[in-house]
Amino acid sequence: MNPKIRAMLNESEQALLRETDERDLVRLDEDELIELHRRIRRARTKYVKLHRRRGAAQVRKDRSRTRAGGAVRKTAIKAEAFEEALAVVSARLAKVAADAAETLRQERLAAARGRTKDKKGKPTPGQGKPKAGDGHRARGRSPIEEKRKASDRASKRRSEAKRAAKA
Repeated sequence: MNPKIRAMLNESEQALLRETDERDLVRLDEDELIELHRRIRRARTKYVKLHRRRGAAQVRKDRSRTRAGGAVRKTAIKAEAFEEALAVVSARLAKVAADAAETLRQERLAAARGRTKDKKGKPTPGQGKPKAGDGHRARGRSPIEEKRKASDRASKRRSEAKRAAKA
């Protein structure tokens, strides 16, 4: 990190950014990465909001966007530093999550292969295809399709109610 930027940050902010060092990120598991991601995102959001508020106030005061830009530069630099840290942690979290998902998938497949046949090689009872009346998928509609249909019905009823109110 740039020494000028480091000088702008207080000790807790510096400590938070130090946690994003690649050597430290490799040691963290998925839950710890999620927690770090949350903390960095909160810090980034804080400085982005602060920059916008101060910028808007300075524009009103100076009556010029050009002159107001320099006055809030420090918060913009802090927001940018946390944005970069967030990108690093997000990338690492995505990789760890993808690895965990793949591991879990392989475990489920291995367990499914082991469960489907008994000692004689015959399928075990209760395994196999779902019955016709089970869940949304058996009817051919996914939960997303169900939500869309419900949304369409609600929209239609709202427009009918508006029309009826006008009449």
